[in-house]
Amino acid sequence: MAEFTMELNDEQKEVRDWLHGFAADVIRPAAAEWDEREETPWPVIQEAAKVGIYSLDFYAQQYFDQTGLGIPMAMEELFWGDAGIALSIVGTGLAAVGVLANGTEEQIGTWVPQMYGDANDVKLAAFCSSEPDAGSDVASMRTRAVYDEAKDEWVINGTKTWATNGGIANVHVVVAVVDPDLGSKGHASFIIPPNTPGLAQGQKFKKHGIRASHTAEVILDNVRVPGSCLLGGKAKLDERLARARERAKAAGGERVKNAAMATFEASRPAVGAMAVGTARAAYEVALDYAMTREQFGRPIIDNQGVAFQLAEMRTQIDAARLLVWRASWMAINGKPFTAAEGSMSKLFASETAKKVTAQAIQILGGNGYTREYPVERMHRDSAIYTIFEGTSEIQRLVIARTLSGMPIR
Repeated sequence: MAEFTMELNDEQKEVRDWLHGFAADVIRPAAAEWDEREETPWPVIQEAAKVGIYSLDFYAQQYFDQTGLGIPMAMEELFWGDAGIALSIVGTGLAAVGVLANGTEEQIGTWVPQMYGDANDVKLAAFCSSEPDAGSDVASMRTRAVYDEAKDEWVINGTKTWATNGGIANVHVVVAVVDPDLGSKGHASFIIPPNTPGLAQGQKFKKHGIRASHTAEVILDNVRVPGSCLLGGKAKLDERLARARERAKAAGGERVKNAAMATFEASRPAVGAMAVGTARAAYEVALDYAMTREQFGRPIIDNQGVAFQLAEMRTQIDAARLLVWRASWMAINGKPFTAAEGSMSKLFASETAKKVTAQAIQILGGNGYTREYPVERMHRDSAIYTIFEGTSEIQRLVIARTLSGMPIR
């Protein structure tokens, strides 16, 4: 187990500086254009693939960093560049983690490389969990997967929504209900291979922020996949369902703790790191502006009202980063989140991003409200952090129920 530290080692610093350079030289110059176009920034993703950032190897190296700081450090730097483009670069990782966490060695070796492709033939993947009537309430999921034993195939029907890369991805990972009587315990994940009949893109959403990231519905109409596409395999699923039925019976039919919530709890620090990156970017723009913009014959940072805002912004950003790093270290080292530390980090960082970006607009005044300056875009982008991967309200609920010992439904 790695000791907790707030100091990056030399290798991590080298990676951080490399990512920062890519964010400054490639992502930032393209940010305004792709925000306006509201399209997937393929040239930037391809450039990220060429230098090795958009790749399975890079993601795995950061994911398995025993200090826990690889992923949050990478997320902060990329999202410092631009949230929409960064999400297009890291979005495939959501599906890859789903396979790495639940798949067999054969499934991991087969499908994860296909999610990324290579520098000459870039691929995308999408993770599809949320539904029109089942966002935070995962137990209300309606997408069904029924096993056709005669053909050893699963037949999947339903509609997924808010899917990053949904419909345009080469590989989709879909969460579906296999036993509706077990609520969230009766879910399983499936690989949908490229060009599978019955899978189609539904509505593409025109969003308030992160507009360079493709978000859409995914329609599944009698989608048939081989039995080998069930992540973990049929035997493992049957064993897990049998245990869940016994536990539900022993509990008198009461709902047991939601396993999906526990999984999200472990991944939420990464979203917190994204928020820290956006907040830090807005703070730096505001600080530079306050030091160079003059009113009444002096820089506006000489005004206490502006200076105190900047002091508060920097303090909150540093506090958010520390919460994210603590939770990330705990997660990689198997430390239990006895006080919902994962949700704490995501809650504080996401709320900080919204507040800091709003303060940045205020410091820039009228300029901050225009698209000539990036803080307007950063403020729009920051709104997503308090919504996806569990809203701020859900984070508070998880924290409160963890502290009280109540079940997290």
